Amino acid sequence: MPVIKFTKEKKEIEVPEGANLRTEAIKAGVNVHQGLNGIGAGLNKVINCHVWGQCGTCRVNITSGMENASKMGVVEKTRFKMPIPTPVTPGGVDPLPTMAFLGNEETMRLACQVKVHGDMEVETGPELDL
Repeated sequence: MPVIKFTKEKKEIEVPEGANLRTEAIKAGVNVHQGLNGIGAGLNKVINCHVWGQCGTCRVNITSGMENASKMGVVEKTRFKMPIPTPVTPGGVDPLPTMAFLGNEETMRLACQVKVHGDMEVETGPELDL
């Protein structure tokens, strides 16, 4: 069975093959809904989209074992890759992908959308690098 290591919480859990990362984290008492740099973590734990991939509060950084995570689906691709409409830039579209400003574009995922297929290390609530 795959092992997930939550680096900030210093916690390791064993999960069934194909388990949902968010579901297993919550079962183990790990709050993946950290908010923005920790602000709003308590509120986000209760008020979130509950596995629909719409709120983005369950973003995690898979620091090791990304090859053991399910492929990014349409929901995540839309969440992370679609440009943000903004009146600030000419043409009204910001060239930065949604949430890609975090600096971990290749390893950032939404925990609610990840199926675990092997061992991985996960950083919950990665800090925004604005």
